[in-house]
Amino acid sequence: MWSDLLALGSLFIVAFGAATILPFQSEIVFVALQLRGDIAIEWIVIFASVGNILGSGLNYALGRVLERYRGRRWFPVSEAQLEKARDWYLKWGVWTLLLSWAPLGDALTIVAGVMRTNVWLFFLLVGIAKTVRYIVVALVTAAAF
Repeated sequence: MWSDLLALGSLFIVAFGAATILPFQSEIVFVALQLRGDIAIEWIVIFASVGNILGSGLNYALGRVLERYRGRRWFPVSEAQLEKARDWYLKWGVWTLLLSWAPLGDALTIVAGVMRTNVWLFFLLVGIAKTVRYIVVALVTAAAF
């Protein structure tokens, strides 16, 4: 039981980190736990999804805070890059958050914070995207092995 909680906790941490700018890959841990076969897949999906969603929430919060410092010399994004991201986000809207599971999805969650997207809508769309992604990973893994 304790080893299961430790494994799920580790998955949560890796999934959280994978949603941020950290170079983590949660799918590797997810698939390894699934292939172990001693933890219900529902728990694996829940822990991975919640960790990944909360990691995206951190990106959202960073976007809200970072935007206050634009124009400063040390600001990591130029004004032109910020305007380009803002124009792209305004064109495609909050629905881009359904792509938050994709490789560039972390940037979308930061832009959502900068754009002051409604936090409830943010978590709804990111929650759907992240959870469906892990369900698909579980189904592909089950079919392949």
